[in-house]
Parts: sequence; C-alpha cells; structure tokens
Amino acid sequence: MKKKEPFALHKISKKYRALGTVIELTLFGTQSKELLDEAFALIQYYEELLTVNRETSELMAINLSAGLEAVQVSAPVYQLTKLAIQKSQEHFGFNAAIGPLVKLWHIGFLDAKLPAEKEIQKQLVLSNPDHILLKDETFSVFLPQKGMELDLGGIAKGYIADRIQDLWHAKGYERGIINLGGNLILMGDSPHHSDGQWRVGIRNPLDNSRQSIVQIITCEGSVVTSGISERYLDIGGKKYHHIIDPETGYPHDNRIASVTVFSKKSIDGEIETTRLFFADKPQEKRLLEGRGVYGALYVTRDRKIIAVGIPRNQIKILDERFTLI
Repeated sequence: MKKKEPFALHKISKKYRALGTVIELTLFGTQSKELLDEAFALIQYYEELLTVNRETSELMAINLSAGLEAVQVSAPVYQLTKLAIQKSQEHFGFNAAIGPLVKLWHIGFLDAKLPAEKEIQKQLVLSNPDHILLKDETFSVFLPQKGMELDLGGIAKGYIADRIQDLWHAKGYERGIINLGGNLILMGDSPHHSDGQWRVGIRNPLDNSRQSIVQIITCEGSVVTSGISERYLDIGGKKYHHIIDPETGYPHDNRIASVTVFSKKSIDGEIETTRLFFADKPQEKRLLEGRGVYGALYVTRDRKIIAVGIPRNQIKILDERFTLI
C-alpha cells in the first residue's frame, strides 16, 4: 500500500502597496484571504493617522500648528509620538524631529542636493527635539518653533507590524509572515523546515542588486535592517547616503553599511537598528538583551560580517566576497 504524503498546511499570501513600499502578508492554517485584507485595512488606518506625505493626517495637524498651538490627537498617535520623542531626546541617532534636515537634503529624490553649511545650521535648530511639549492629560503635542516637523517614518512600520501580529493572534492564528518592506515579523514555527526555524536572507547593502549575502537561521520574532544602499546622493564621485546624523546635519559617516536587528517586537528593532548604526561599533550582547534584542548582524563597507548573539552554526555565507569575523 502506497504511503500517503502528509497534508501541507494551508497558506494564503497577498501583496499590497502602502507606507511607500510593497507589503506582503502571509498566513498559515487558513484559506480566508479576508484575514489578509483586514490586516491591510489596519495598515491603511494607521497610515491615514501617521503619514506626512498627504495634506491631512493627525501628524500633519501637529506639524501645521508648529509655533502656534498644541494639537490634541488620538491615543495611538499620542502614544507612538510620545515614545518617538522620548527616544529622540536620548540623542543616540534616532530623531523624529529630523524632518527639516531630511527635506533639505531630499536624498532619494530628483531634487536632492548638497546643502550649504548655513542652510544645514538653520535646519539643525528646527530639528532639535528637546523642547517639544507633551501633555498626557489631553494627548496633546506642541512643536514650539514654526517650521518644526515630526516624521514617525523611522518607527511607524515597526509599530504597525506589531499591531498586525496582535490582530492575528487575537483571531487565533499563530503562524504567519508580515513583511512591511524590510520590516519582517516571523510568527510561530516555520512550516517549511522540520526544526521549526526560519531562514532569513540579508541583502547586500553595498549595491542595489537585492541579492542576499548571508542567511540566518532564526526563531520567531522581528527582523529589521537599516542600511546605506537604499538611497544616496552622488556628487563628483562622493556618495552621501540617506541616514542623516541629527547632531551634525550630515549623513553619518562610519564603516558600517547595514545593521540587522533580531528582536521580539518590531518597534524595538526599528529603534535599535538606528542606535547600533550610530554606535559605530558592535555592541556587547548583554546591552542588546537589555533592549529587547537577542541578536544583531553588522555588514561593514569593507565586506566584513560581524554577528552578535547569533551562533556560528546559524549563519551561512552566500557571497564569498564577504567574510564572517
């Protein structure tokens, strides 16, 4: 009698466009694509609240009232804004008020330019988060100077990815993949491998080939990467990447090309990729764990790969031009 093959776990997957990127949502154990559409509707809900790329949103209301008055916002917008401002005031590289500097350089757009020093100094003043006022009693936010702007793009994707996972967990689903254009959440055990572990490819941050240079075997959780290849400005052979240092007003110049953070929550991964990129050198494992991170992978400009908190047997080099040290 012929042995029956085991049933494959049902899988549904669908691509969408939002948050300025391609989004791919995948669920295992169901055939109902309405669950994916419901998750996408949640993404759209948060995007409408938090975007600064449309004329109206709760965040734009704060920006348009800069130097004039405080603005009361909804609970999710206030909670995320408060966290972003608190992290910005720690001055480790993350800055939700960096909008004026980002717009000045506009790297990644056709009108990108190398600004004059006096322009940079002027926008540095407007990018200082230290005097932003928050009022918990009324959920209100006040930007004290006209021209100041909040942009939660450096933290919003992680927050939204976590909310999608909460939604699916609330409905009883334990396995899935949430990919918000580089912000990845792997839910539950992988149905593709007998060990239940996921395989994640890390792209080459030194070009735009989108080829993976290393594969990591990891458990469920969030994977967030920040790198210099996404957008850059080339002037006379000198490249300026898009990661602006809020303390200097210029792209942060170090030997790191990308940082990938493995954490339980995606919002923590967003924050910590920035912290680790600006730290300029690999952090100790105990420091990572204290911030909700259980692993980090650095890729340097001279093609070195440095792993912190990731066992050697969970790392597979795919591009021989790169060396694990």
